[in-house]
Amino acid sequence: MAQEETALRPIAIQLIDTNASPATLAHARKLLLEYGRFVIAQPGAARFCFGSLEQEAARLPQSYIEQGGGCLIAHAHGEPGGFVAWRALPAAVEPDAWELKRLWVRPAARGLSLGRALTQNVLDRAITAGRKAVYLDTAPAAMAAAHKLYLEMGFAPCPPYNDNPVEGLAWLRKPL
Repeated sequence: MAQEETALRPIAIQLIDTNASPATLAHARKLLLEYGRFVIAQPGAARFCFGSLEQEAARLPQSYIEQGGGCLIAHAHGEPGGFVAWRALPAAVEPDAWELKRLWVRPAARGLSLGRALTQNVLDRAITAGRKAVYLDTAPAAMAAAHKLYLEMGFAPCPPYNDNPVEGLAWLRKPL
């Protein structure tokens, strides 16, 4: 991509599918594991299972495709800067709903609206797929900027819908 094109398009979002290049998969895995290391460094995250996240990362993108979802990687100025995933929720939670998972933006890429772009991309995909709502859980004390972003984007508090063991969570839902 020409340098001027990069300046005009500082953010690029890419679906990670089964045809993703080995380099794209490696970048996505690295971002996902960075997210996990951030989470386990937070107070109250002692029961977060990094081992299962490592398995999730090793199986990208299948770990989400098999759950009726997918994942995206964001590049900022040509460098990998963010990751997000989603999966279908059980009908017992809500029929035709997705759960947004693992939103992560590298510190060096923050302030470029990557988190907003990734979240909006998942919301747009959910609408196109005929989903009725998107759910997520987040730790406002550790992820204040993400929590604020979700509220700005129309997510609202809802009752807990999962058994996430991390302390201090907020559960949110956005109707579509």
